[in-house]
Amino acid sequence: MTVLFQIGVALFAGLLMSRPAKKLGLPAVTGYLIAGLLIGPYTLGALGIDGLGFTSFEQVHSLGIISDVALGFIAFAIGNEFRLSQLRKTGKQATVIAVFQALAATLLVDVLLIGLHFIIPDKLSLSTCITLGAIATATAPAATLMVVNQYKAKGELTDLLLPIVALDDAVGLIVFAVSLGIAKALQSGTSLSIINVAVNPLIEIIGSLLLGTLAGLAFNFSEKFFHSRSKRMCISITYVILTAAVSMLKFDIPGTGIKIGFSSLLTCMMLGTVFCNACDFSEELMAKVDRWTAPLFVLFFVISGSELDVAVFGDIAVVGIGLLYILARSGGKIIGASVSSKFMKCSKKIQKYLGITLLPQAGVALGMSVTVAEELGAEGAIIRNIVLFAVLIYELAGPMLTKIALTKSGDIVPQESVKVPESDRQKW
Repeated sequence: MTVLFQIGVALFAGLLMSRPAKKLGLPAVTGYLIAGLLIGPYTLGALGIDGLGFTSFEQVHSLGIISDVALGFIAFAIGNEFRLSQLRKTGKQATVIAVFQALAATLLVDVLLIGLHFIIPDKLSLSTCITLGAIATATAPAATLMVVNQYKAKGELTDLLLPIVALDDAVGLIVFAVSLGIAKALQSGTSLSIINVAVNPLIEIIGSLLLGTLAGLAFNFSEKFFHSRSKRMCISITYVILTAAVSMLKFDIPGTGIKIGFSSLLTCMMLGTVFCNACDFSEELMAKVDRWTAPLFVLFFVISGSELDVAVFGDIAVVGIGLLYILARSGGKIIGASVSSKFMKCSKKIQKYLGITLLPQAGVALGMSVTVAEELGAEGAIIRNIVLFAVLIYELAGPMLTKIALTKSGDIVPQESVKVPESDRQKW
């Protein structure tokens, strides 16, 4: 009963906070995140009343299955943006920009943090700098997608943004795996392992794409046996959940150091990509799935807000390093996107506003920080806190900045500027 009550309270809190967020001109995502903070362990949860809020982070983490499923559907929806007809127009641009801006963020974070390392080597190790540089690549596809959907953003920038966000996380996973291998070698004083630096990341990327492709083909085949809209929607939901579940499997090959694992984001994204290109009625079906997932996404962001540990503000070192990380990553994303989009001969508005829309950071970065905490011990715990601090800032400010950038570029049309015919006004 307590878990069900917590879910109900989380949904209700998210919906309530969406109202003042709208009044203030903020994206609904920001309201959901604030709702999570309000019912989290540091506010309502601190009262210790089970069900009224989350009394501990353990309670928040116990609902992790909701976040896993939500991320699967988010990746599936982003896969819908990789239609061949669209990729012929933006595929080359999206690929080049995604790689360049991700690496630019990594490079700038690495350079500035390594410079700080030589000033305070006892507070900031070299392995910490390299790992944070890798985490800087990741963006938050969930926040970006929610802003696009909420304001029905359409246009040149939006068409390029969603594929870049998806590719960005693929690049991020590779950079992170390589950097973590280097960081572990630096920490232990051992030589670099080609298996950790190159083989395992490559296996994860290729394995995820293959698994997603197989699931997408099976999905398309299964749809042919169901003809009613409700049944087709049910089989769609089934395949996303099953694919997300299978992608969490991990295997070790004894005696080799080789690990076989998958990325849930990449796998579910590939599921959506294959299905949208193979199925004739995929657009209609995905629109129906989007409506079904609306409350799931509200829950996801409220839970994400509850996970944010405001205690990190109590450590001056974490705040200082976190602020430098935020500034360096933001500069890398904005400059990298601007330079690469100019190189690819994109329009002026894309050159100016694309980088701002890539600032939100959450789920993927948090997932990386969990891995680091497990692999690097005490240093990993410091990295985890720095990432938590950055995510707190990015998730509260990022969606609002994305909305502003999309509005300035003309992809979001303010409601008051939309002219409604007099006959339609009388109907309403």
